Amino acid sequence: MSALRVAVVGGGIIGTAVARHFACHHDATVTLLEKEDRLAAHQTGHNSGVVHAGLYYEPGSLKATLCRRGVDLLHGFVAEHDIAYEECGKVVVALDDRESTRLDALHARAVANGVPDVRVVGADELHEIEPHAVGVRAIHSPHTAIVDFPAVTDALAGELTAAGGTVRLGNEVTWLDDRGGSVRVGTARGTDEFDLVIVCGGLQSDRLAALLGEPTDPRIVPFYGDYFLVPESQRNLVRGMVYPVPDPRYPFLGVHLTRRVDGALMLGPNAFLSLGRESYERRRVVPRDVRDAIGFPGFWRFAARNLPAAVRETRTAVSPARFVAEARKYVPSLETDGVVRGPRGVRAQAMDSRGRLVDDFVITGTDRIVHVRNAPSPGATSALAIAEHIVAEALRRRGLIPEGPADR
Repeated sequence: MSALRVAVVGGGIIGTAVARHFACHHDATVTLLEKEDRLAAHQTGHNSGVVHAGLYYEPGSLKATLCRRGVDLLHGFVAEHDIAYEECGKVVVALDDRESTRLDALHARAVANGVPDVRVVGADELHEIEPHAVGVRAIHSPHTAIVDFPAVTDALAGELTAAGGTVRLGNEVTWLDDRGGSVRVGTARGTDEFDLVIVCGGLQSDRLAALLGEPTDPRIVPFYGDYFLVPESQRNLVRGMVYPVPDPRYPFLGVHLTRRVDGALMLGPNAFLSLGRESYERRRVVPRDVRDAIGFPGFWRFAARNLPAAVRETRTAVSPARFVAEARKYVPSLETDGVVRGPRGVRAQAMDSRGRLVDDFVITGTDRIVHVRNAPSPGATSALAIAEHIVAEALRRRGLIPEGPADR
């Protein structure tokens, strides 16, 4: 039997990992299609670089399983390719007794997920780990790490091409036709036919699914997250990462302090409705994206339920001083002077028509085309494990492997 002709749409870290996994582990000729002139141009290239250890996720869930598997795979991959990776550690800090109660539940979840060496520490030991942080108690996750995710993506692409795969940059998919025995994929540069297409479209995933008549629910509603950069003179205020305890009243985590592998110290992100799905410049407005977001009933239902969160995020969106003030709750010696605006990311937040954030994987399609409609955080951390899972799902749909655990 001839090799399977496979196309993967989307050159973020997940799409690239899927293409690489197919090319390296299965009898397939693989083509990766990316609309930009480089890989990792969107979510992958605009995040904090944190390698999550698995503290937050429901024990036994797919997110938790893929996170822990993904960390192990990523650790081996970066070592093989000599990519910067630092286990700088992370503390999740409780500021008062109410947050301290939530901290115990979070610690129990982390232990159930198999997060290595995670423990609760008191104020004195918190001070030993992060001398400038304050709090009544904290969770310490010493193996939470930071990495250069675009470099990981490039290395994945290198393995893909070494295995005979092809990377086509500047190839935006404009139409899909799933009729007959193959899938036709159209771009501005022409049309190709494939036996199997896997769409990892991220910020455009709902629109790509709509090309084949799939429902627009869940809808991608873009939320931007701004980061601020601390001046070099203050970088020593944080050794690793300082995070807040998640507040169930808010849908997003809130401002935290994170080191990068290049030595920079970042504050952020906040979370606010973006005026464009790919608007990394602060004044760039994309009318179609705005119409799609505010014309979606689910967005208004979400907004109505989250007015306190909206107020909090509005303050940080319009006032850099307020942004820094949020971070100073955890590191009081942080000074506003010298803190400058850093990069902006845009999160592909999947939302259903009831206004609920979709916090799990959504994979739809047929035996010839697989749409990854939602690959939630920690998507970059879990990318190599997500690739295993998606490839196995695609092969199961074609009847090429039996039902059961993900193929590795």
